[in-house]
Amino acid sequence: MLRIEKTITATAEKANWISAAALIIMMLLTALDVILRLFKSSLPGTYEIIGLLGAVVTSFSLGYTSVEKGHIAVDFLVMRFSPKAQALIGAANAMIAAVLFAIITWQSLLYGMDLLNKGQVSPTIQMPIYPFVFGIAIGCGLLTLVLVVEFLHELRSFRDLLHP
Repeated sequence: MLRIEKTITATAEKANWISAAALIIMMLLTALDVILRLFKSSLPGTYEIIGLLGAVVTSFSLGYTSVEKGHIAVDFLVMRFSPKAQALIGAANAMIAAVLFAIITWQSLLYGMDLLNKGQVSPTIQMPIYPFVFGIAIGCGLLTLVLVVEFLHELRSFRDLLHP
């Protein structure tokens, strides 16, 4: 289990670097477009590219953010419960989230295949949209794996608390 966990964590970290690179490209593209507008020119399709890269930034950062426990958590109520209850609630939360993101992954794959089959492209620069939807599926699938690992950790904690 430890090897799979390390592989998932390393993959999440690499995906986060892709997310960071996409964010840098977004910033550079926006800055270049603003500078060009000072000279009465602009880059065609900047708005489209920024939107598509936003999907990459968001989806590819999900797994690593979850590994690092960087998501917002309102647990002031759960903190008052016993460690056993906390572990059980954590396991339930991780499993529900894993199921939700597994469904999102599956639906994103179906939608990406539909876009691929129809040849859907962006309106201005005619860029295919399906790779970005597949990117969303990859990011959500990675988050699903991270959440399954988290679920197993919480179950192990619960088991250890039951049988010290």
